[in-house]
Amino acid sequence: MDFNQQQSADENYGNPTTCFFHVFFKGAALAFYILFSFFVGNFVVIFVVTAVLAALDFWVVKNVSGRILVGLRWWNEIDDQGESVWRFECLDQESMARLNKKDSWLFWWTLYLNAGAWLLLSIFSLIRFEADYILVCGVCLTLSIANIVGFTKCRKDAKNQVQQFAARTLASRVSSTFQSAFTIV
Repeated sequence: MDFNQQQSADENYGNPTTCFFHVFFKGAALAFYILFSFFVGNFVVIFVVTAVLAALDFWVVKNVSGRILVGLRWWNEIDDQGESVWRFECLDQESMARLNKKDSWLFWWTLYLNAGAWLLLSIFSLIRFEADYILVCGVCLTLSIANIVGFTKCRKDAKNQVQQFAARTLASRVSSTFQSAFTIV
């Protein structure tokens, strides 16, 4: 493989189908909400279809594209004491290093831009005094923010795990070096 082939391979998405669906449901929910609220105005249809598309987006991001595009997965469960406990999974360091940078960039930017778009639409609905449409935007914004919080916590947890592993590895090597130095004496 020559330089030009390598360069063009680096510029492509590693998982184009996953990237498509990562963006598709976000775009579909936004487009449906905007187009139908301006041209049709049937609130019940707008609410149901937009909420379903946003829920599909939430599920795809949380369970599919997060795992494939950035190697992260999160969930929240209630323990026996009734406390909320966050659980995180991430790929090992070697696999994380092989993830496509363009996929990762698309994942994070669309995650934040989607929430920003729903926030902006919420503000427009508030300015126009349309409380029912604020509800639609609020549902979609809540789902977007839940994924942002979950994946941000997961990314921080993954970085902490890498740092702890590096510290344990370094301590182990230093310890074995000292042990071998004193056993020679």
